[in-house]
Amino acid sequence: MQPTNNNTHNIVYMIDGLGWGGAERLMIPILSNINKKKFNVRVCVLQNKDGNPVANELREIGINVDMLSVRHLRDLTAIPRIKSYLQRVKTDLLHAQLEFATVLGGLAAKSLHIPSVVTLHTIPENEEGLKSNIHLILENFILRNFIDRVVSVSEETQRFYLRTAKLSNKKSCVIYNGIDVNKYSVNASDHSQVLKEFDIPPTAVVLTTVAVLREPKGIQYMIQAMPALVNANPQIYYLIVGGGEYFESLQNEVKNLGVDKNVRFAGARKDIPSILSASDLFVLPTLTEALPTVLAEAMAANLPIVASRVGGVPEMIQDGINGKLIEPANPEILAAVCLEMLNDRQSLRQMGIAGGKIAEEKFNIKSQVQQLQDLYNQLMLQKTY
Repeated sequence: MQPTNNNTHNIVYMIDGLGWGGAERLMIPILSNINKKKFNVRVCVLQNKDGNPVANELREIGINVDMLSVRHLRDLTAIPRIKSYLQRVKTDLLHAQLEFATVLGGLAAKSLHIPSVVTLHTIPENEEGLKSNIHLILENFILRNFIDRVVSVSEETQRFYLRTAKLSNKKSCVIYNGIDVNKYSVNASDHSQVLKEFDIPPTAVVLTTVAVLREPKGIQYMIQAMPALVNANPQIYYLIVGGGEYFESLQNEVKNLGVDKNVRFAGARKDIPSILSASDLFVLPTLTEALPTVLAEAMAANLPIVASRVGGVPEMIQDGINGKLIEPANPEILAAVCLEMLNDRQSLRQMGIAGGKIAEEKFNIKSQVQQLQDLYNQLMLQKTY
């Protein structure tokens, strides 16, 4: 980074890894739109997640990405190394994302009197086990005592941390995730190309989920709903977009249920707008979620949505307006609601249009970036050292 002057501030975005998760992908539109005349930004990543593919995306938009390898929170060298790094790049403010960056980065920034922001992307209420509980207690302690401002991506996320971390209202705020809504306009040529690539008939009805393949995303329940859907309409296909540790289990579920002819695994993709252009209905059967960016993307693509009534999802989906909310982990209801929506094409189209308007009004990246920039300016003006 260049030394700061009266007009430019050095901001370090620190994150655990740069795989294809929602928090990681969100950095691309944020840092593409940040005012580079006022903020000189670089990214520091602490772990290698699936080869850190988002790092290449960030470099393509001119963002420097540095690696500080931290294997676990007990690494006694981590905080001194992070402190040295923050000093070397003349950091004016640290913005941490995810657990390691929050705990280790927060401690390092506090010891250097550097203002710090943390964005909370998850609601870890469904995590189990001693390790998860200890990590949550530690993270909450850091948020409460070492971080200057805590940003929640949804009101439900904020309520969770106000309760569990005992945060003060003054320290906490909500800023919804944003996307570049213009990237998701429907493209007819994309539609036909995607169907051809995945050997899906041009007359098919395509249901799509975009997610990292983990068990809490609930994709197994949508797969379990597929026999009923295919029985009702053999032209229904399910496109699963994303990679992750749960891939093999999901693949086995597809084979065991005998729906492999109607289910496609696309793997991790960069061309999400094209994928959405080929879809008729977006499905997110997740079990827990703070504020899934993929729903904003689906709305911007004018797709009607079926999603679980969990976490911050009801802050995005207005039941009956731009989609349908269902209880999680129930394949029978999931199948019934999908069929009900697909059988009413006029209502389906109206929901898609309504979703596009909501995406523009509530989840536009320009609004999110402006709120973040205002927050950075406020915190740096409050520096008293």
